[in-house]
Amino acid sequence: MGHSSSIPNNGTAKVEYKYMSPEQPYNPLHGVTLVMILDHLVDRYGWEELGRRIDIRCFKNDPSIKSCLKFLRRTPWARDKVESLYLLSLLN
Repeated sequence: MGHSSSIPNNGTAKVEYKYMSPEQPYNPLHGVTLVMILDHLVDRYGWEELGRRIDIRCFKNDPSIKSCLKFLRRTPWARDKVESLYLLSLLN
């Protein structure tokens, strides 16, 4: 069974994730939902900066978590970019 851990997020919130589980032994996103990722990125960067960093319409035109979730769940290349930015944001 995997271990749970928390990563500080700008000192204001914690992101829960699991690592080294038998199902996903090296996946740093295991246990992290897309909602958690978007909440973290919006809190850290805001919608305008997200739209600059990742050029997708749902970040630029009347953005909302709901509309972004719908788009990202149907668009693997965009979700990959969002997940990559999330992982990079945890390192800084």
